[in-house]
Amino acid sequence: MPDQPLSAIPDRIVGAAAGRPLDLLLINAPLRDYSLRPRLTDYTLPVIGMGYIATYAKLAGHNVGLLDAEAHGLGVEETIQLANAAGPRWCGLNLLAPTYELSARIAAGLNEDIRLIVGGHHAKAAPESVLVDPRMSRLTALVVGEGETRVAALLDDPARRAELPGVMWRDRLLGTTAEGIEHDPARVGHWLSPDINGLPMLDRAFLPQDPYLAGDGRREANMVGARGCPYDCWFCGAAVSKNPDLTIRTRTPENILTEMHQLADGQGVSAFRFVDDLFLGARRIIHPMMDAFTADRVGERWVWDATGRINVLDRESDAMLDILARSGMREVALGIESGSDRVLAEMDKRITAGMTLRVAERLMRRGVNVKGYFILGYPGEEPEDLAATLDHVNRLWELADRLPGSFRASAFEFRPYPGSPVWDKLVTDGHDPVAMTAYADVDLTDEGADEAMRQRDEFAFSVGIQFAGTPLPELRAALARIAREQHARTAAVAS
Repeated sequence: MPDQPLSAIPDRIVGAAAGRPLDLLLINAPLRDYSLRPRLTDYTLPVIGMGYIATYAKLAGHNVGLLDAEAHGLGVEETIQLANAAGPRWCGLNLLAPTYELSARIAAGLNEDIRLIVGGHHAKAAPESVLVDPRMSRLTALVVGEGETRVAALLDDPARRAELPGVMWRDRLLGTTAEGIEHDPARVGHWLSPDINGLPMLDRAFLPQDPYLAGDGRREANMVGARGCPYDCWFCGAAVSKNPDLTIRTRTPENILTEMHQLADGQGVSAFRFVDDLFLGARRIIHPMMDAFTADRVGERWVWDATGRINVLDRESDAMLDILARSGMREVALGIESGSDRVLAEMDKRITAGMTLRVAERLMRRGVNVKGYFILGYPGEEPEDLAATLDHVNRLWELADRLPGSFRASAFEFRPYPGSPVWDKLVTDGHDPVAMTAYADVDLTDEGADEAMRQRDEFAFSVGIQFAGTPLPELRAALARIAREQHARTAAVAS
């Protein structure tokens, strides 16, 4: 029942205040049902977006808890039991295409007196299908886009949904979809794209694995430096052409440094990972950020990792790369995706294989490590394109063998996401949208026996459709080869 005393709430629900009824329980669904096959990975990235929503709602006076079923390796039924035992007024789910079915099962299992709120990429990409799903029958609000301000307003009064832009719900009697409308245009930006420099600092009590103790003995924390992406990679749901409503915003260097100092002083953090796309994705961000990092002498006390854009880094001077290295940059994650220029053009990556090699070499020459992400089986990829990608990975490993920095490869099977540009093309080409969302996990670990594949376990899922010219068994064999070779290289360095 709602208004249950907090003493009865399980300890896997974090961040809530003791002795008060729970207003909102945010649930991060597991990537697969771990009651069927236990989780084999040791660590998963924290749900920073949910953490910001929880932090904002908490400071608005609400008692909020977060249950990260993925971090704890929970099954669906156990997640439902924990949520119902907590007895919140509201439950909130982050809907992602690969985990939508699991989220829907969790929603269907909630007690009838719990209100449901949902958001996330899949809620934005396919709101109508969510709203008519009978498993979402107690859905009070679907929030499109960033949720901090609107979730807090709905917790104050559910009836406010009629005045909130980008909030949708289903009228069960009329069988129609309704949507809130903000009558003051000057307020719409506040609801849809809040000022990220004005948001409160993330309360890490809502993140069960962050900060965490890394293998090198450092305490590490994940951070977001910007929201939105100006690029249009066709496989990505965040592509700018599919998100015209989203204002791209970056945190000021001062705001970011304030959080870094708080984490260092309060929790002993000395390593940071920027997980957004823009920290090293635009010159207008890199230069003022490095000016601030240099003035603050960041490189003398901390290290940090970030995601970078290959074409942007390729245009940077050697002097700027030297500054990045001196400022503590430890590793850059690059969306390399393919070794075939033809496939890269199909993806609208605006890079070439040669550009990737050039950027990786310049970084590793300065002792900066590089992590490369690859997509195998992209629509239209032919066996010769896959061979070019495998050769590309080998060339990057060979570069790392003779340079101070390291290179590690992380490869994935292509899976389509609603709301991405390539999704629209696949539907136009005749692919069944229902079949393209039938995500299932693929056990590449041989039920845990293959140690080299353990860290790939949580990401190994597929819709079972061959989109490229290479049959899926051969594609997965290529994935396994990359993972095993990378595992051997990482183990050799560690020894």
